[in-house]
Amino acid sequence: MSDTPRNDNESAVKHVVIVGAGFAGLYCAKALASVANVRVTLLEKNNYQQFQPLLYQVATASLAPSRAAFSLRSVLLKQANIDIHMTEIVSVDLARKTVGDRNGGTYTGDYLVLAAGSQANFFKVPGMEEFAFPLYSLRDAERLRSRLIQVFEAADEVIARDASVVLHLAVIGGGPTGVEMAGAVADICHRAPNKLYKNLRLQDVVITLINGKDEVLSGFTEKSKTYARRSLEKRGVKLLLNTQVKELTSGDILLADGTRIPCSLAIWAGGLKAAPLSNATNLQLGQGDRIDVQPDLSLIDYPCVYALGDFANTGDGSGKLLPQMAAVAQQAGRHCARNIAAHTKGSPTSAFAYFDKGVLAMIGRNAAIAEIGPPRFTLTGFVAFIAWLGVHALLLTTLPAMMASCFEWAWNYFGGVNVEGILDSPSQRPIGTAAKENVPEFQRDTQVVDASA
Repeated sequence: MSDTPRNDNESAVKHVVIVGAGFAGLYCAKALASVANVRVTLLEKNNYQQFQPLLYQVATASLAPSRAAFSLRSVLLKQANIDIHMTEIVSVDLARKTVGDRNGGTYTGDYLVLAAGSQANFFKVPGMEEFAFPLYSLRDAERLRSRLIQVFEAADEVIARDASVVLHLAVIGGGPTGVEMAGAVADICHRAPNKLYKNLRLQDVVITLINGKDEVLSGFTEKSKTYARRSLEKRGVKLLLNTQVKELTSGDILLADGTRIPCSLAIWAGGLKAAPLSNATNLQLGQGDRIDVQPDLSLIDYPCVYALGDFANTGDGSGKLLPQMAAVAQQAGRHCARNIAAHTKGSPTSAFAYFDKGVLAMIGRNAAIAEIGPPRFTLTGFVAFIAWLGVHALLLTTLPAMMASCFEWAWNYFGGVNVEGILDSPSQRPIGTAAKENVPEFQRDTQVVDASA
């Protein structure tokens, strides 16, 4: 299959092929929808756009999956110049501005935008890919939600036979994803109904956050990092900072100093890298297997090929790389569209300048961080909690999703934690009993649940 112009009358129309419909790809497509003499082919392996900032709430059963994913065809329903193809792209010819899908089809454009997203980066830690549950996609969130419920159910059965058993969960990674996930699980364990399980006391679940650095939320202000650490500890989360994970097994975690800690469920939030398609470009890849781009977001030697979002290393103009954030991807997508529109008219392209509105991190009920603007004016606590909810509600792609999410947030806040205990996709991975030697002081004299029971 070859993607060609629709008819002879469209010979003057420029064709833009966009690979990936995350924040960067989708916002680029939406911005190009109003550009005259441009048609867009949007290629995405899923038929939806996922809203990554809310994935941790899907993973903890606080929000339904439909609140964090939006049908591309519905979102782009009124954009007549955009064609959507649900297909997985596996090959790239940068010189020809051509990509190929898994079924042998090809798509060629006058402009090529690579925004294929990311995947978990396990840094080659043994056992991590086999046993850890990452949280970087909607599928990840749904798998993790089912696994979390499965572990709770298994613990209830095991504790019925042995009351000394204690359930251990671990979050690996102390960035925003790790902090939000650890706080959300802690909130579930402390705010869920006491009689949700007959034998398992969720308040007794041991939650450990492990981070290789000596702090959490690296990149935030010292005030924010201190507040995050204290808020997690207040919720009972055990912090193992400046600690490297050497190996993950089915029932425990081996740390670099030789210590083993029991673990029935390991949640990976330790980092991401570009999607596998980056290796198909045959380029010299940069940090995180991402493509290094020029100031105008194009590739060196390929002025009509762009890389965006988590697929690219984007600079801030001073040589420092911008973080892999939704706000950066959104703005880069819009800027790429402006550059393409300018190029079609023979005008020069311009360098991307990220407008930093600030950063947000949710820790739990009434506990969040909002750092506003480049001066980093910091808010914490309830005010930041409300700010986080408001900002993310406004960022949602559709009005129905915004209204539904606000309703669920209000229900969870005033009515108690909503744990949708539907085990729809049970994992076949067993989690065995952890080794008991060299267990840290705070985890001694406990057992880990066998989730395969």
